[in-house]
Amino acid sequence: MKYNIRKYILSGITVILAAAVLTACGGNKPEKDDTAQSTQEIFAMDTYMSLTAYGSNSEEAVSKAVQEINRLDAMFSVGNEDSDVTKINENGSGEVSEETAFIMNRAMQVSKETKGAFDITIYPVMELWGFTTKNYRVPESSEIADVLKHVSYTNVEVNGQQVTLSDGASIDLGGIAKGYTSSRVIQIMKDCGIEHAIINLGGNVQVLGTKTDGSDWRVAIQNPDSESSYLGVLSTADKAVITSGGYERYFEQDGHVYHHIIDPQTGYPSESDLTSVTIVCSDGTTADALSTALFVMGLDGAKELYRSGSLDFEMILYDGSRVYVSEGIASGFSTDMDKEIITRQP
Repeated sequence: MKYNIRKYILSGITVILAAAVLTACGGNKPEKDDTAQSTQEIFAMDTYMSLTAYGSNSEEAVSKAVQEINRLDAMFSVGNEDSDVTKINENGSGEVSEETAFIMNRAMQVSKETKGAFDITIYPVMELWGFTTKNYRVPESSEIADVLKHVSYTNVEVNGQQVTLSDGASIDLGGIAKGYTSSRVIQIMKDCGIEHAIINLGGNVQVLGTKTDGSDWRVAIQNPDSESSYLGVLSTADKAVITSGGYERYFEQDGHVYHHIIDPQTGYPSESDLTSVTIVCSDGTTADALSTALFVMGLDGAKELYRSGSLDFEMILYDGSRVYVSEGIASGFSTDMDKEIITRQP
């Protein structure tokens, strides 16, 4: 059996992170100096991350970002016996932090809008396939059917900071936590007086402001068919750019490839007509969840959700032969591939 965990690197620009709920930048605001730069790379949330900030306070901002990332990693990780998630899974109910409650509420919102295509109760199915433990295997259909009985976002109730799981459900915030973390990082950057930054949390990119010369950041979207090429390049500012694809994590058995994006309806890796989904959104939390949901929903489902206007986002989709770009970002996306623009009205 062969397996692969590949995190695509977006854009030819360095990336950064900064955030903190309890770690505001201190001292007097320094004199503005956009030539100063601080970069740091870390491993957290089971992925490599790169953080870059520009400005006189950049070193402090990046340092506080790393502290916050590690704090949130401990809070959300299913591998940490003291995390909010582990305690709720073990007890079936309990009080969680404001951050965990916020993420779960946002997850529920995306689940409802996507009719369950995104579902944090998919955890036991992911575990069955070995994507949480790296003990990869193809489960028996009877095993999948058994755990699917407990998979439904409707089994999760969040009331303030009180969480209750019903019908044997258990949760994993891995499909949304990095997006929340990137948004927290951007807020910390702002609190530290940073006006220009770019962060990459294992492919989850979020930018603050523009580049120091006033031009947009240029974020390259990985071609899932080739590690050495891109679908295109997006010019953007103050946005999260988050991509999901089956090529990120997968294993091979008996000549068949099984990727990590599981369809909550079937318990098997999604077989939609999309191979890559990129969400562009002001909110990293929403973008992270939507990138998974739209991958499962497929092209028609993605178009329908975009046109409904129920959630504020733009998207770049790839089906293996053509790139589909929503109208709100079409002018800022350059590509050499066949491109179709998705408009709000069909």
